[in-house]
Amino acid sequence: MNDPIGDMLTRIRNAQMRRRPMCSTPASTLRGRVLDVLADEGFIRGYARVEEKGKFPEFEIELKYFNGQPAIKEIKRVSKPGRRVYSAVKAIPTVANGLGVAILSTPKGVMSDAKAREENVGGEILCNIF
Repeated sequence: MNDPIGDMLTRIRNAQMRRRPMCSTPASTLRGRVLDVLADEGFIRGYARVEEKGKFPEFEIELKYFNGQPAIKEIKRVSKPGRRVYSAVKAIPTVANGLGVAILSTPKGVMSDAKAREENVGGEILCNIF
């Protein structure tokens, strides 16, 4: 697999299109930090690390719905393995006029665009969500 973050976002997108209550993805540190931001911003209910004997650890992601509609309207990968996208703190884009969230990988960790502006740090824009 070349793009683990893109794979996780696609699994979430596909599960929400099928109105599934949960989806799973292989566990990694970066995926866990992206899921932390999604949970903090209220786009998912939460996630748990599941380890079964003889299998690789996975994250069980509990998806969030409001009146039968998914909480995530659109989730899009920005920086891809073939084209990395970086942004200085002053050039961090707003997503959906401030209604959405951009998730960044910065020297101070993975965080939302608002937190990156607050910490005065730029970085790689992983994805946009609204």
